[in-house]
Amino acid sequence: MKSQENSRHRLAAVFPLLLLLYAGPAPAQSSRAKEICGLANRIVLDLTRISGMKLRHPVPCDYITKEKINAFLHQRMKDVARPEEIRAEELTLKKFGFVPQDFDLAQTTVDLLTEQAAAFYDYNKKKLFITDSTPSDTQEPVLAHELSHALADQNFNLARFIRQGRKSDDGSTARLAVMEGQATWLMSEYLARKNGQSLKDSPTLASNMSRLGEGAAGEFPVYDNAPLYMRLTLVFPYARGMLFQNAVCERDGQEGFAEVFRRAPVSTQQVIHPEDYFSNVKPTQPELPDAHLPRGYKSLVGGTLGELDHAVLLEQFAGKQQAADIAPHWRGCNFELRENKKAGRVVLLYAAEWDSEESAGRYFAAYREALEKKWKKMSVASETADSVTGSGDDGRFELRRKGAIVTSVEGLDAAID
Repeated sequence: MKSQENSRHRLAAVFPLLLLLYAGPAPAQSSRAKEICGLANRIVLDLTRISGMKLRHPVPCDYITKEKINAFLHQRMKDVARPEEIRAEELTLKKFGFVPQDFDLAQTTVDLLTEQAAAFYDYNKKKLFITDSTPSDTQEPVLAHELSHALADQNFNLARFIRQGRKSDDGSTARLAVMEGQATWLMSEYLARKNGQSLKDSPTLASNMSRLGEGAAGEFPVYDNAPLYMRLTLVFPYARGMLFQNAVCERDGQEGFAEVFRRAPVSTQQVIHPEDYFSNVKPTQPELPDAHLPRGYKSLVGGTLGELDHAVLLEQFAGKQQAADIAPHWRGCNFELRENKKAGRVVLLYAAEWDSEESAGRYFAAYREALEKKWKKMSVASETADSVTGSGDDGRFELRRKGAIVTSVEGLDAAID
């Protein structure tokens, strides 16, 4: 989804990368930094043997406090996103029902990242930082993950890699899954080899390692209390990205580490289903419904929701089983928010294409259920097997299915015919 040159996922997918851009001073902890850098130098040599990527120069490292990370994130938010961009992102999430109406996207994003931060690699300064609160028994895996980023950067230029994906928000998330998934895979393989094992020999081990973050309920209160959308999109690049990298390695061997950077996946669908990546299945671009809006409406933001977004939406409003059954049949999506500032109204135009009329019918029914659940009040004016019209919290709506495409117009003024 794009607003002029800016992706809707500027915060939801790109903002987590801001940790990688940190360029501020680290606290003076020279003796500890020297010790941690010594460990890092040993780890990175093992990573080069696993990946085949060359270490072109040593990776400097240092400590940083969580307080400094939090302060930096607040400032960086102001630097990279104008208030109207943050508002557009937040409005989009609220329109689809991903977050409640009183949700503060910017503050929650900063709080989430501060809570989750253990270490990060700065791909502008080419330096690795580790938080001074990271427990000593987790420093080794944390370093292995971040050093994997450093190796990838020295060989494929991470800044350019991310920049090239910003034409598509779903594509940006897919590229983030490449970066984090590969680093998670290399970290896991590094740890497995220390125990005389290998992910290459055990699909079960790879699957188990991709779920290491599960079962940590209570340890991260901000994460535990965040909306489902925020939680699942934060974890996706690491967990599903790792399984994607594992599939590429199974097919291409060591060359798979370079392949995902040279030919990045274009959608979260390709990450979730590596066979679609191998066969180059690309998303479709269904046409938006014509709402016949009067003068005064201007485009606020627009773009796509990928398979990941639809899976989250389905899980949130219809349950995990419905999400697992329907989301894989996604083929493409477009949406746009149009705003009439004078009237104080924002209209959502949305179209989602599926692989068959049957799948579209199932999604139509699930999305109707989502409308009913995301609004406090919903009244139906007319309803058929493929059409529902009526009104919700923010105005009139028109939900329709035609063939394999489901469309929705939401937020119409009652006076509009």
